[in-house]
Amino acid sequence: MSAPAPPAADSPLPGLLRHPAAAAIPARLRQALLEADAAGRSGAPADPVDTVVAMLDALQRLDADGDTVAAALLHAFPALQDRLAPTLERDHPAIAALVDGQRAAGQVWTLHAEPDRSGGSEGLRRLLLAIVRDLRVVPILLARQLARMRHADRLPPEQRRRLAELTRDIHAPLANRLGIWQLKWELEDLAFRHLQPDTYKQIARLLDEKRGDRERYIEQVRQTLRTALAAQGVEADVAGRPKHIYSIWKKMQRKDVPIGELYDLRAVRVLVDDLAACYAALGVVHATWTPIPSEFDDYIARPKRNDYRSLHTAVVGPEGKTLEVQIRTVEMHRQAELGVAAHWKYKEGGGAGDAAFDRKIAWMRRLLEPAADGAEADESTLAGELDTELVEDRVYVLTPRGEVIDLPAGATPLDFAYRVHTEIGHRCRGAKVDGRIVPLDHRLRSGDRVEIMTAKTGEPRRDWLIESNGFLASSRSREKVRNWFHKLDRARNEAEGKELLDKELRRLGLLGADLAPARERFHLDTDGDLHVLVALGDVGPHQVARVLLEHERAARAPAADAEPAAAAPPRRRATRHRATDFTVQGVDNLLVQLARCCQPLPGEPIAGYLTRGRGVTVHRADCASLRRLAADQPQRLLPVEWGIAGTAHEVDVEVLAVDRKWLLKEITNAIAQANVHVAGIHSDAERGGARVRFRMRLRVSDYGQLSALLGKLAALPGVEQARRA
Repeated sequence: MSAPAPPAADSPLPGLLRHPAAAAIPARLRQALLEADAAGRSGAPADPVDTVVAMLDALQRLDADGDTVAAALLHAFPALQDRLAPTLERDHPAIAALVDGQRAAGQVWTLHAEPDRSGGSEGLRRLLLAIVRDLRVVPILLARQLARMRHADRLPPEQRRRLAELTRDIHAPLANRLGIWQLKWELEDLAFRHLQPDTYKQIARLLDEKRGDRERYIEQVRQTLRTALAAQGVEADVAGRPKHIYSIWKKMQRKDVPIGELYDLRAVRVLVDDLAACYAALGVVHATWTPIPSEFDDYIARPKRNDYRSLHTAVVGPEGKTLEVQIRTVEMHRQAELGVAAHWKYKEGGGAGDAAFDRKIAWMRRLLEPAADGAEADESTLAGELDTELVEDRVYVLTPRGEVIDLPAGATPLDFAYRVHTEIGHRCRGAKVDGRIVPLDHRLRSGDRVEIMTAKTGEPRRDWLIESNGFLASSRSREKVRNWFHKLDRARNEAEGKELLDKELRRLGLLGADLAPARERFHLDTDGDLHVLVALGDVGPHQVARVLLEHERAARAPAADAEPAAAAPPRRRATRHRATDFTVQGVDNLLVQLARCCQPLPGEPIAGYLTRGRGVTVHRADCASLRRLAADQPQRLLPVEWGIAGTAHEVDVEVLAVDRKWLLKEITNAIAQANVHVAGIHSDAERGGARVRFRMRLRVSDYGQLSALLGKLAALPGVEQARRA
């Protein structure tokens, strides 16, 4: 490796790279930074140099790794970041992700500053954690915000107020949730100091002692208590520090009491090994100092609703000052810090939370633990956790006013409309995402700003209920649409269901076919009953078409295949004539049949149930009938997978469209996006040359896939008809 280039005159970058926190920056990147700086391309930092130094100090306290520090420095030097951007993604992808995360966080800061933003800051915190690819971005954001708050006195009043509000609403709660206590209390105090300076100074005067004096007092208490516990044979770890000013103010507000009636301005925590030691330690505390009877709480015998367990007592400590003591086992402390009893879940007014969000918080805390314990994290393990723990099953999108709406993964603008209000969903006729018009089946991503275009009056469409159309990803939204149609009279449901089914059968060349096989499959008495089920979305049109096509295929089979039951073992005949092969784990040569109750389609999650005398019946994994059977006899459940053989069906499709440029390209693109194979294609111009007819032979995995493809083809501009030939 060549020697580092000499630094540019008066550039702060070389000095910053000598900071202890920057020692772990990858050597190759360090060389590139120095070379760019020597060439005069580093530019001035976005913040004053002393603020950048304070940020590095905070990252050092968090034992941040080299990638994290490098990303923080790159973001602090915008010109340098732009200069190295072409090679950063290739040579240092992890650092590039951290830089990109800081850029994405800027979107959240902008949203917070909008004057007409509605909704709480909780949504913005969730949005932040959803849009960053690597949660190590969060310590960078906290460190930079702490550094800026330490030097906020030199900012104009309005800018200082906005910075403090952002700290109070976003950064301090994030530090609290992630357990970064050493930053959390200082962020809260600094924000409080700038937002309510008079109250802050009043409480500081009431404490009538400096923070350093209080910290020395706590250290004296710790030493005294350690000695007393050891004398009684109780092994314990004693830790503590005085409460900070913002915490004192919040408790005064919550309890509506003056500062003199607060007994926990100074607090220590005692961690022991087992339950018996908790009460032994309590006896030692009460024997050492005089207890205050009204301030004792036994949350071990009577845990809080969130399962928080600990002993809380208040005593008159040395010098006649009140002191709070918390006593718990190491396991209780771990659960209080990381489990359902974590402080933020009740101090911030949160409820039960959701599992996906909690997993991200837990992962972040585990990431910080190895550094705090002096251990080295294995990079391969860390990369694996990034892939598994941070898979987000929710998306967080924005209303035009900046309110954050959470939706299931794969949600569409129509799901968004129903989430805002049922009536808006019913009247939805279009949508814009970030100002651009998108179709209603567009998949939303975290950070999208969605605007719904509605009609003055309107009603939902029947094809919204067809799952293969992809309009609705949320079962809650689908249920709202279904409820609307349930309120209609039977005659209208029957007529509109018939229209929907006829459209599907016309596409597949089955219009006019006898519906008896479908009625029998779904246990219905009349065609009208079938039409009503289709109208309400309980049975998909492609499911009916699939039954009719299988019946048609069986009727056309050669006579040689239609062996009588006695000519061959029943299991072989069933295996050979079923439409789709299955793989039953650990078992060969079994009779396998589709369940009539749920009619699973290839590609759907399935499970098998071993019946008496009829082999294995294959159900959808979420089938209600299967759940009832499994509850009675769970040992009969068998893992089943769709087989490879027999899943491809050849079908002829015909498309009639107005002839135009790029038509064939758009048709083939739609086929490719549907993952359908083209076996052959032929085109003929209609008389006069204004229209063209395409005849294609396609290979599809199931009839639902064919139905979805025909719908996509019919939606292309200029296409007048797309159907099975």
